[in-house]
Amino acid sequence: MVTRRNFLKRSGLNLAAIATGGKAAAGALFAAGNRTSSVQNAGYASKRPEASRRNFTSKAVEETVKSVTGQLKDPKLAWMFENCFPNTLDTTVHYRVQDGRPDTFVYTGDIHAMWLRDSAAQVWPYLSLMKKDEPLRKLIAGVVNRQTKCILFDPYANAFNDGPTGSEWISDHTDMKPELHERKWEIDSLCYTVRLAYHYWKISGDASVFSKDWEKAAGLIVKTFREQQRKDGLGPYKFQRKTERQLDTLCNDGYGAPVKPVGLIVSSFRPSDDATTLNFLIPSNLFAVTSLRQLAEISSEVTGSGAFAAECLALAGEVREAIDRYAVADHLNYGKVYAFEVDGFGNRLFMDDANVPSLLSLPYLGCVDREDGIYQNTRRFVWSLDNPYFFRGTAAEGIGGPHIGFDMIWPMSLIIKSMTGNDDADTLHCIKTLRDADAGTGFMHESFHRNDPAKFTRTWFAWANTLFGELILKLVTEGKIDLLNKINDSPLRE
Repeated sequence: MVTRRNFLKRSGLNLAAIATGGKAAAGALFAAGNRTSSVQNAGYASKRPEASRRNFTSKAVEETVKSVTGQLKDPKLAWMFENCFPNTLDTTVHYRVQDGRPDTFVYTGDIHAMWLRDSAAQVWPYLSLMKKDEPLRKLIAGVVNRQTKCILFDPYANAFNDGPTGSEWISDHTDMKPELHERKWEIDSLCYTVRLAYHYWKISGDASVFSKDWEKAAGLIVKTFREQQRKDGLGPYKFQRKTERQLDTLCNDGYGAPVKPVGLIVSSFRPSDDATTLNFLIPSNLFAVTSLRQLAEISSEVTGSGAFAAECLALAGEVREAIDRYAVADHLNYGKVYAFEVDGFGNRLFMDDANVPSLLSLPYLGCVDREDGIYQNTRRFVWSLDNPYFFRGTAAEGIGGPHIGFDMIWPMSLIIKSMTGNDDADTLHCIKTLRDADAGTGFMHESFHRNDPAKFTRTWFAWANTLFGELILKLVTEGKIDLLNKINDSPLRE
């Protein structure tokens, strides 16, 4: 087992990889299924595993791949969609039935462990196809069930093994167990499990995932959030690691930087698995507000606990009020924006990181309205050189983060910018950048150099691949195939 960062070091890839629309739109999407794709016409060879070696095959996903590639005129874009959209199913899911219930363990890609965040995000783009494909529905139900087991085992862990196989991080100074791959406390790990379960139920109508174990897990989620408000002391979680990397460990005996208990929730680590600088991570706190409201709805309509629903709503209101008071601040150049991190003492960190949840991604996660004025100010800030992790080069511009370091743009930031924007020209620009930044591989990467996409990290990053497929499918479903087919009419900006 290797971490994301150590995988890059050991494989020589670090910087050295040098080497939903209306009925008419949806009908048009599947009516195109019999067309010959531009991929076939251009002679691009599929990068998918042979059919017999794929981990899972979904009829609905295969039909979608055929339909979308049949409509895309640009052969490379079609080829990349064909490679990327089914990548999670092709290479990372491990489906079985345990105790009479679906159970799906999902690798993050190049690391054979299951991150709660990544696994939920990896299967997310397939939710809309469940009604066409019962095996696919069961597979996603299996992810929900597996995540429930993970939370019951340890709500503070971010990544799990498929059994008690151990981890190279067993020596971390925290409550490590053989079933854990890593134990970094990140608010979004729990939020992503709620997001997947809630929308699985809403789309499929199946409430069977909300078992007694789910109710216990939901209770642990709220309990963990309460503990990490730190109103009654530092709480039970602490973490330290022997490392040369500052962002892989926590100061102050493993508790991180001081916070003032003002109602916000501590997240010791970011979605990048890097330590927070100021422990109240605002994108994740906003995500927690959304998740608590979803938990309340599930409790009211399915599991039947009005008291627990009221507790969730009360906590959501408390966190939201604290965000408005401590995290909304005047920026020198952009007016009122959301800070990335705060500590409750009045200190604020103005930046954004490409990993989701980010400030840029807030509408994508249902945390704020896309047209909200504070979000729009924040959006202008994070996509500018005033954001210390925004990089502009000869090949591209976009957001990165300290996980990989200076000058490295994450494709995820370009995808999320398109997902949360309303400017067709800007969307087309982002997609063209993504198409041209694959270094000829046909896949998304974790990051690439702002001046040279051939310098990239991670050859196999299923979350980014599937997210790219989600973006293309979203635009096709919304009836924007004509926009996508103008990709070669609009040159990259200077």
